[in-house]
Amino acid sequence: MLEKIFKLKKFDSDPKTEVLAGITTYLTMAYIIFVNPAMLADAGMDKGAVFVATCLAAAIGCFIMGFWANLPVALAPGMGLNAFFTYGVVLGMGHTWQTALGAVFLSGIIFMLLSAFKLREWIINAIPNTLKKAIAAGIGGFLALIALKNSGIIVDHPATLVGLGDLTSLTPAMALLSFFLVITLVKRQIPGAVMIAVLAVTVLGLLFGDVSYNGIMSAPPSIMPTFMAMDVAAALDVALLSVIFAFLFVDLFDTSGTLIAVTERAGLVKADGKVPRLKAALMADSSATMVGSVLGTSSTTSYIESAAGVAAGGRTGLTAVTVGILFLLSMFFAPLAGMIPVYATAGAILYVSVLMMHTLKDVDWEDLTEAAPVVVVFLLTPLTFSIAHGITLGFITYAVVKALAGKADELTPSVWILAGLLLLKVIFVG
Repeated sequence: MLEKIFKLKKFDSDPKTEVLAGITTYLTMAYIIFVNPAMLADAGMDKGAVFVATCLAAAIGCFIMGFWANLPVALAPGMGLNAFFTYGVVLGMGHTWQTALGAVFLSGIIFMLLSAFKLREWIINAIPNTLKKAIAAGIGGFLALIALKNSGIIVDHPATLVGLGDLTSLTPAMALLSFFLVITLVKRQIPGAVMIAVLAVTVLGLLFGDVSYNGIMSAPPSIMPTFMAMDVAAALDVALLSVIFAFLFVDLFDTSGTLIAVTERAGLVKADGKVPRLKAALMADSSATMVGSVLGTSSTTSYIESAAGVAAGGRTGLTAVTVGILFLLSMFFAPLAGMIPVYATAGAILYVSVLMMHTLKDVDWEDLTEAAPVVVVFLLTPLTFSIAHGITLGFITYAVVKALAGKADELTPSVWILAGLLLLKVIFVG
């Protein structure tokens, strides 16, 4: 049965190897079941419902990827996109979380259409490599600022806008400890390093009397507070166009980059450099995003942590299916997820931000027309609390500085079109 579905012999694998690879991948990305509900709860969403939605969206995404695309790539609600959802769209722009879910749903539809009609290449090629690197780093900075702010390490200041919080108080101190633990355990290649660090700091919170024990397991909470709550009609407002495309761009780049990286690591990339069953993989990702928004969570995307499972021998969709099953089982650990304090997840968020900022090393810093747009995106994404603003201003800066510096020949027609549209959006919409 498994051989017929996943063609294990063709990929020189076996069920035991694939299952162990799936467990490995799950352990590296399970932190999302704690982090995602905590973030979306700040948007006013029911934490228990989001927890269930997170587990279900991840499971469904993994099943679609495993059974349809037959690739060892796991999916779950994406870091960065969940932060943009809460702190950018809902708290920053003042939209309801229902409207934000509608925007996520629409981005999933557009993603699916782009994948189905092979327009994905045009979009990806329209974004210069420099800006792709900048967007990833900008999201990393965005995540870092959120973690530092929520844990009280960075606080508001009337004179200087921001300042350093009291690092001797419990929350900032525990957040720093969480970060140090994550980095140490990851560096020592401890399986499930991030999850171990989150749980260890939570236990310390219990011992210090800051966290109340609510049990470990129970029946899953009701998903009804968020199920089918999305407001698609409100998301069709012209003011939300940049939000929809921000969700779309980030998901598209993340997914494409992850698929390339993971399949290369697995030795699955074809001789011509193409990712096998790419269309099916992209359709799986976009479908998972649409399903996730219906359930009540932000964009679902492919996880680079899948590389850990590949390193453990995963070569087929059975790895992804295993991860999906484990996410389903995770739904019974809602009391544990509910106990996780903000400082316990801060380390995980900061760790992800570090990983995302590594793209800065590939920037040509000697060329000011390349460096300037990167700096704009990297600084303004966190400082405006908006991925959409970061992408918008980065695009405009890239086109303007290239044109004025006599390098207009480096600008493709698609860059001109997108930069012009984004400029009009800034002028007339804000």
